[in-house]
This record gives sequence, C-alpha cells and structure tokens, in this order.
Amino acid sequence: MGNRVWFGALLLWGGWLLSPVCAEVGRVQIDRREPFAEGRSFGPVGPYEVLSGRVYLTADPRAAHNAEITDLALAPCNREGLVDYWTDFVLLKPLDVSRGNRRLLYDVNNRGNPLALGSFNQGGGTNRIAQARPGNGFLMRQGYSVLWSGWNGDVIPGDHRLQMGLPIATGKGGPVTGRTHCEICVETRVDSQPLNWGNSRSAPPVQPGAPDGVLTVRDQRGSAPREVPRTAWRLGRSIGDRLVGDDRYLSVDGGLEPGKIYELVYEARDPRVTGLGLAGVRDLVSFLRHDRGEHFARPNPLAGQIDRAYGFGVSQSGRFLNHFVWQGFNLDPAGGPVFDGLILHVSGAGRGWFNHRFAQTTRHASPHEDLLSPSEEFPFTTTPSRDPVTGAEGDVLARARQAGVVPRMFYVLTSTEYWCRAASLLHTDVTGEHDAPVDPSARVYFVCGAQHGVPGHLERGNLAHPPSPLDPRGILRALLVDLDAWVTRNEPPPDSRIPRLAEGTLWTIAEWQRRFPAGTSLRLPTGPLTPLRLDWGPRWSTDRIADVVPPRVTGTFTTLVPGVDGDGNEVGGIRLPEVAVPLGIYAGWNLRRAETGGAQVLSRLTGSSAPLAWSPETRASQDHRPAVRQRYGSRDDFVNRRVVVAQELVAQRLWLPEELDPARSAAGDAWDSAADR
Repeated sequence: MGNRVWFGALLLWGGWLLSPVCAEVGRVQIDRREPFAEGRSFGPVGPYEVLSGRVYLTADPRAAHNAEITDLALAPCNREGLVDYWTDFVLLKPLDVSRGNRRLLYDVNNRGNPLALGSFNQGGGTNRIAQARPGNGFLMRQGYSVLWSGWNGDVIPGDHRLQMGLPIATGKGGPVTGRTHCEICVETRVDSQPLNWGNSRSAPPVQPGAPDGVLTVRDQRGSAPREVPRTAWRLGRSIGDRLVGDDRYLSVDGGLEPGKIYELVYEARDPRVTGLGLAGVRDLVSFLRHDRGEHFARPNPLAGQIDRAYGFGVSQSGRFLNHFVWQGFNLDPAGGPVFDGLILHVSGAGRGWFNHRFAQTTRHASPHEDLLSPSEEFPFTTTPSRDPVTGAEGDVLARARQAGVVPRMFYVLTSTEYWCRAASLLHTDVTGEHDAPVDPSARVYFVCGAQHGVPGHLERGNLAHPPSPLDPRGILRALLVDLDAWVTRNEPPPDSRIPRLAEGTLWTIAEWQRRFPAGTSLRLPTGPLTPLRLDWGPRWSTDRIADVVPPRVTGTFTTLVPGVDGDGNEVGGIRLPEVAVPLGIYAGWNLRRAETGGAQVLSRLTGSSAPLAWSPETRASQDHRPAVRQRYGSRDDFVNRRVVVAQELVAQRLWLPEELDPARSAAGDAWDSAADR
C-alpha cells in the first residue's frame, strides 16, 4: 500500500496527472539545440536559439473535441484506445526566454516551408531556421518566440520541409477505398508530371498503375473534355529517355501540352486522417502555452513564459487558419482559446481540403486550373449570411462565437486575391449585390496593386507582363504590433480598408473593363476567378466524404474586383507610396503568354505592372494620362510626396516609423531608374 501511495505521488510530481490540454502531447523529443544567427544579440532580448525535434501526440476518438476529425474512428488505436501520430517541430526562442515578450507566434508552414521570418523580418528567411538570415530582426527585437510544426501529412520530404506522421484510415473488412480526382496543368511541354503539385503526395491507386483510371483533357474548364485513350497514358515518371513506373506521376504519349487541363479519376486507397493536422496545431500550441514543464518526457522550453499566442499564415497557411477557426479548433480541450489573434495573409476568402477523406491539401481554385477544388465553399463572411440558392446560413466565426473563443483576426489581401482568390466574398453576399459587415473581432485590409507573392519570389516565366514590384511586408509588421495592442490592451486597430459597393470602389468586371484607362500597353483580363458551386454527394457536408467524383458543377458564386483611378491604379484600400504617387500601374493580375495556353487566361498568383510615360513626347497616342514629368516638378518633389504618404501610413498605424528612411531611399532609386529608361 505504501508503494502505491509513493508511486501515485511520483506521478503527480512528475506531471503525469495533467490537465486535458497537456495530455494530448505524449512526448517531446528535442534532437538539436543551436544558436540562431551565429549568436547575434537582438537588443534587450539578447541572442536566440533554435530547438528542433519531434512531438508525439495522441487523439481520443471518443472525445467531443475530436468529433470533427474525419475518419478518426477508422484510425488504428494503441492499448489505451488512443490514436498515435507525430509532427516535426522547430522553435525559435530567446536564449533567456524570460527576456522575451511572453508571446508565441505560430507560423503555419506552407507546403512544409516556414514563411514568418521572410514575411516580418525584412531581408530574412530560409527553410533551415538555424541558418536563416535574420534580416532586420524585427520579430526577435520584439521578443517573440516563433513555432513551426507539421500539419499536412502529404508533404514530400526534402529541403528541410516539416513532416507530419498521420495514421491511415482502415476499414473493418480491409482498406478504405474511394474515387479520387487529380488535375494536372503544365506551363511547358513535359513527358511526365506529378499527380499533385506543391511537393504533395497523391493517394495510391487500389491497383498499381490505376488500370481503372480515366484521363481526359480540355482547353479550359468550360470546354468539353476529350478522353485520352488508355493506351496513350500511364502512371510513370520520365527519367532521361526511360519511363520508370511510379504511381505518383502521369505520363502521356507525346507529352503534356502547356495550358491544357488534364483530369485523372481513379480508385484510390489508404486515406490519411488529414484532420489530425488541425488537432495537432491546437494541442501543441496549447501545450506550450499551459504545460508546467514538470514531466521529464514532455520538456516545455516555454513553460510559464507565454501569456498570448498568435497565428500567422500565408496563402495556403492562411486558409488553414480560416478553416481552423471555422471548424471549431480554436477551442482547446481545457475549454480556453488556442489563439488570441490571427493574421491571415493573402488567403482570400478560402478555406481548404484540410479535413476530408482523400484530401489534397495543396490544391485551391484558380481562374484557369483546379476549379474543382473545395477551397471556396459557403460560408465566406465573418458575420451571419445566407446563400439564397441553397438556403444555407452561417459564418466563419459561428463555432468560435458559440464557444466564446473568437480570436482577433486580420485578413490581409493584395490585388491578386480579388482577381484570383475570390476575396470580395469576404465582405459581400454571395450574389455580389450587397456589402456584408465585418465582425467587430475582425479587420480586412486590402493593399492596392500588390501581388500574392513577395517581389522576386515568383518567376516571370510565362507571364505577359512584368510582375508587380510592390512589397506589403511593412504593412504586416505594423499590423502585428496593432494585433498585440488589440489583444493585450484592447486598443482598437485601424478600421478595415476594403473596396465597397456602397462607396463605388468595388466593381463588376464589366464596369472595370469599361472604366480602365486606354493606352496602357497592358493586355486586360476578361474576368476574375468565379468559384464554382460543387456537389460532392450526400455525405460531403456531414462526413466530408465525396460520393460524386469529380463533383458536379451546379452554379457559381459572384466575385467583384477593386475599382481603379484615372491612371489604372486601384482604390478602396491601403495605397502604398508607389500607388499614391505613381510612376506606373500596379495590379494583382497578369496573363499567361498566348503560347502557354491562352491569350486571355489569368496567371495563377502573379501581378503585373506597366510604367507611365516619362514625358508627353514618349506617351502613346491613346494614352491621355499625364506623363511623369508633367506630374512632378523635380526629383525632390517626387521623393517628398512619397515620404508624405509614408508618414500618413505611420500616423494611421499601418506602417512603422522605422519604414520612413527606407521609403525615402526607395523613392529616390525609383525616380533614377525611371529617368534612365
């Protein structure tokens, strides 16, 4: 009896009897501990270190907080009846964590790649965190601890991409099977191509080589499909002049043609329990916030040092956070919030294929390709709305609101999200006829003229126009400061800055085409992404299982685009100095070259730009816009005007004072470059 009492006391002392939020994390394995940036010190916070390793987690299929995880009941269980899984993790923290700001920033990796350092630290970032360029060290100077972990179990290993080990759903009578649909669209002619893009693995076919598969090809989504004879294609990868059997690749006789949409449907097996990615983020962040660090198997490097947790996601990662909140995962097992605040950057109005059977987490709808992806599904808004076609009602925040765990949220959009990611649905009804209010806990910020990716990160490749050079990362840095002030001191952030129907700054494509200025040298698009209404069958909305593959198209949602001024630059949002005091047009849309699949086809995620004429003599005959030398009296006049705009952004808390000197320098360089053309 005495030994039992002693053993019970030992368990209590060792942290075995933990709160429910901590019990989800079974073991923390720290494999490496390294200095960050060669031990560089970041002001009063001092030097940073990087911890990396693996976290082993469990999920209880019987627990109410796991009820939303698709196919969890079909995952294999351990002796305790729990489902085991694991994730890689990397933690960047002050060497002396007590000198930090007691804030955890969780950076949702994008297809296995970390993005926060490059998004917030000007000049920073790389996949290997310990060797990352710290740039101006913004996050470190602020005192943040930054966490990365795996969440999508279909990421292909390599190049330091974060991995997650997910269980396979298994039926009582054998493997779980079902039809799956893969779409392939290439930019240049190739002999073979992966079934899934973005370093993502596809589901294996029931039979090697998918003899039951059907391959079709079409010019555009609205074109009639043509079936490719079964003898003209196979699953395999071209290596030199050899074809190697590989069920992850499609090979077509004569090669895949640029711009064509190839669609492969086949019977697949062994779906991963993808929704555990949502649970893993929930439980790991909650563990680092709340665990006391008393158990030797669960060392918490941040024990007792975190008061607030913020999430940050770029593109796919932002859609993940939107989905996370929408499906109720911001409520941790102990009943509190996981994240106090979120910044969703360039995610548009989307969520994703993140908690479904045979999910393909990397895919999202685009103007030309992957339109049969469930990245745009009702509801879209942060306040209650209704779909008049289906009668469905809801909003993204409904479950978090009911549970009392609504985070403060910033949606940050560029022009590309309006053209290529259906962003207008965040703040209109689905018919595009009325503005929709933004929830008081959220803000939506539109950066006029910017593109989805940071300048220099996207290849020009097959684009018709030079990409947009605008860099919105200064806005992100200011908004992180604003978010922290809102969460911790209840200081309201700047109001939403979005184009609105009521203000005449949100237009239909017909109005945009009618009012866009002539003589700009730009080839104009015929329309933005129009998301499709998709019918996946009766179990889709309840069980997230597709019975109709590919889905039936039953209609569309209406999207709108930002209006423009007399120069062709966008209005209704945040205008960076380059847009307010322009030397050219900056837009979030671009077109593919005609030889790569269509003269009027929008590129997936890249913007465009075109210079203003330097003088009246160099202006095109149809161009009635003032030339540069007619607008500005001198180089100093131009530079000073841009600095005034930058100062206004600082006053509005949309830029930081430290951005002013770089803005002045950049303005001078821009003038000199334009004068040299």
